[in-house]
Amino acid sequence: MPHILTLVAPPGGLSHHMLAAVLAALAAGGAVCRAPDWLSEGEALDIPFSGMAPAAAQAAAQAALAGQKVDAIAQAAATRRKALLLADMDSTIVTTETLDELAAEAGLKERIAAITARAMNGELDFKSALRERVAMLKGLPEAALQRTWETTELMPGARALVATMRAAGAHAALVSGGFTFFTGRVAALVGFHEHHANQLILADGALTGTVAEPILDRDSKLATLLRLAQSLGLPLERSLTVGDGANDLPMLQSAGLGIAFRAKPTVQAAAHARVNHGDLTALLFAQGFRRAEFAAM
Repeated sequence: MPHILTLVAPPGGLSHHMLAAVLAALAAGGAVCRAPDWLSEGEALDIPFSGMAPAAAQAAAQAALAGQKVDAIAQAAATRRKALLLADMDSTIVTTETLDELAAEAGLKERIAAITARAMNGELDFKSALRERVAMLKGLPEAALQRTWETTELMPGARALVATMRAAGAHAALVSGGFTFFTGRVAALVGFHEHHANQLILADGALTGTVAEPILDRDSKLATLLRLAQSLGLPLERSLTVGDGANDLPMLQSAGLGIAFRAKPTVQAAAHARVNHGDLTALLFAQGFRRAEFAAM
């Protein structure tokens, strides 16, 4: 069977009744399916199929599951196991937007978060929006960065995702439009091989309100994907990218599998696949890993 449809739900959220509805939808679309393979009972399963394009099968499954907390990801079976992971950080590997949380230290969280939301939905130019937000933090003590870090939490499944892919021989990189102060710490905590982000400029123990140029933006994220794939000798089909904002779209659309993770509406509409209900381990199930194969944390 040349294609695989993977269904993923929160633990215990995937029923045989839902599976039957998806199988019927695929059959109605002309697909020929093999017996489903449970990757984790009640949580994730694979449906091998042929005779239907992956995008059409994914759409059919999503329509059959409308209103259910189940994610559906369809792809070619031969290249589903990836050798390169490139992940966004804010609202992806960590649960918050670190710049917004840093702004709280200056009493500006609501004001800056509103700009962040518009930039991540593609309504504002990313570089201009970043410069504007950083300028508003001029004079904030450097200690505010550490306080923000101490309250930053990892997204559920982040450690398992990176550890399992690394154990399988994959290269993992963190790429963010945020700041190296945070990406360096997240990379060390989670186990990424490398990290790339913007550099805040400080002087006399405080933020200057500026960020080093050139700014890492959507084009930079795509360039990082292309550079890493080339340096590792990998076709893009062997790459997996994940993110939530408009600045992630080029790398999501160019990778072998690009996942919009709990993403902004414009990103969900344009990405090949999306995860809204599972945690980051959904990216492991999408590659065919069984829960029993997840690396110990």
